Order: sequence, then structure tokens, then C-alpha cells
Amino acid sequence: MINRLKIIALLFIIQFLVVTNSYGQEKDVRDCFERINRATFAFNMALDKVLFRPVATGYRKLPSPIKIGTSNALNNLSNLVTIPNNILQGDFIAAGNNSIRFIINTTIGIVGIFDPANALGFEKLEKEDFGQTFGTMGIGEGCYLVLPVIGPSTVRDAVGSLVSMTGGDAWFNITVKNDTQYFKESDYYFSKLGEGIDFRAKNLESFDSLEKTSVDFYATVRSLYLQDRAKKIKNLKVKTDSMDDSDWDSLDK
Repeated sequence: MINRLKIIALLFIIQFLVVTNSYGQEKDVRDCFERINRATFAFNMALDKVLFRPVATGYRKLPSPIKIGTSNALNNLSNLVTIPNNILQGDFIAAGNNSIRFIINTTIGIVGIFDPANALGFEKLEKEDFGQTFGTMGIGEGCYLVLPVIGPSTVRDAVGSLVSMTGGDAWFNITVKNDTQYFKESDYYFSKLGEGIDFRAKNLESFDSLEKTSVDFYATVRSLYLQDRAKKIKNLKVKTDSMDDSDWDSLDK
């Protein structure tokens, strides 16, 4: 049964990569499912107001060491996806840097809560994922998508997420696919929820300001997301205002 699901998933990926390539020839990313996307966006905004924003506001009141330690640990876990994508993109220097960071921070840094690797000269680099790797391969974004709870995406990025869940994410494999007494399936989902809350808490003001000043908030978020993804694929250092996942130590100063 599991093997059949893997085959179906791979066929699904191939199908969407073909679609993505065909749309990738266009200058602008098409919002092929705008009506559904807007409905999903409205649902996500309602969920944010009753759940994620209040939780993020409470999280923000925690002592700085707890917030910084949580962010560090989550960033350390993200290396399990970033490193293979560094390799696929041919960026072996970044792959080496991130591998050393992961080893040092997981051991000396106590599962990533602390960041001694940075003090040793191995700086934190931008996260990479399979959607970005597909982009560096010349695969177009495909249609713009808004996913329930997850938020803005594209066909290419959604396929990248599927690749992570079919073997590309070591953390997913350790927890969800091989649930043990040490690592549970819930550990994976809690870490993903933590990433979302941490990101939301770091961007409370920018999101609120964006919502208040936007004539069409949906269109603004779509534009900023696509700009941000394009810059990350090109490895540009400039970030969009609403996609700025800043560090807690700089925010708390």
C-alpha cells in the first residue's frame, strides 16, 4: 500500500512539473484559481485572527532567551532540508557550512538551542527548499496557489513540499515515517507549527501595517510572496518587508 502511494505521489509530481514548465514560459505567474484562492485566503485570515495571531502575540511576550533558543532549534532542524538542496543546486560551500553548523549546534549547542557554530565562523545562511531548487533548474512557478493554513504557494512550491514528504526531508522521515519511542510523528507537526508561530510573531507589525494600507490585501500578499520567492531563488540578499523572518535578538533590542 505504501509503495503504491509513493508511485502515485511521484506520478503526481511529474505531472505537475510538466504543467509548471509550460506556465514557466510566461512573464507573470498566473492566478489560475483566483476564486478558490481568495476563499482560502479569507479562511486563513479568519483562522489567523482567532488562533495564530493571539498565540503569536502571547509567544512574543516570552523572555528573549526562550524565543531565541526556539528559533535557533527550529533553524537547526531546517538544515535537514537546506543541506540536500544546497547539494542539488551545486552550492557545495553552503552545503559544507550548513553541515558543520548542524553537527556543532546539535551537539555542543544542545539540539540547536544555542548557536556556537556562528561564534566559530560558520554563519547562518538562507534556508533552501525543493521549490527553490526547482526554480534554479529553470522550472517555472506554475499557477499561484493559496493553501489552507499554510498560505501562499505555487504549483512548483507545492510539488517541492510533496518531495519533502516523499523522502526529501530527513526530519519527516525520522518522525512521521519511522515513529519511534525517541521521535514521534507529533514532533514533526509541532516543529512545523512552531515555525509558523515564530515567523508570525516576528512579523506582527509588518503584517498589520500591510493589511491596513492595502487596497487589496490578497493581491498585495500574492505579489510580495512571488517577489520574495524570486529573490530567494536568485540568492539575492534583499528581502520584502512582509517576508522578513528577522532574528529575535535584533527585534528585541
